[in-house]
Amino acid sequence: MRLGTGLCGSHRTGKTTLAADVAATQGISLVKTTTSEVFAAYNLDPAAKMDFRDRLWIQHKIVAAALKVWQGENNPFVTDRTPIDMMAYTLGDIQGNTEVDFFELEKYLDFCFRVTNEIFNRLVVIQPAIPLVAEEGKARLNKGYIEHLNILILGLCADERLHCPVRIIPRNILELAERTRQVLRA
Repeated sequence: MRLGTGLCGSHRTGKTTLAADVAATQGISLVKTTTSEVFAAYNLDPAAKMDFRDRLWIQHKIVAAALKVWQGENNPFVTDRTPIDMMAYTLGDIQGNTEVDFFELEKYLDFCFRVTNEIFNRLVVIQPAIPLVAEEGKARLNKGYIEHLNILILGLCADERLHCPVRIIPRNILELAERTRQVLRA
């Protein structure tokens, strides 16, 4: 049964803060997933350069860890990360000279879409909009990369393999209370 509301978006868009507000407003669970714990469990640095095969391997581990957490929820919940985000980060790491096993990439993308369709009853895209402030322990402030990920996420949300409704919060909505209302209307 699909119980989740998934907030999609690049890092530094306010997904976690928004998810916490939605959870508090609705009286539902906030389910956080952390990719950093998965990287740490395998002694990997998420910012380090990796070849495609290694990147895809760790991304499978990240989706599997998140899936376990999401499947553990028996009531409606909101989460600050979805397989859409995970696909975007994987695709975002593919550069012009990256050697890609397209068969394995397609298997990964199909798996992520299946998980998304199984777990989520709706997705809400949080676009880059809030002011970027450098914070210790947070992802770096590379506006170009953040926009690149946003475009990938928007494209993935339009893919025919995705079967749950998607709402995109307009960039001009910055106030947390209004963003929360936008999620609740999705």
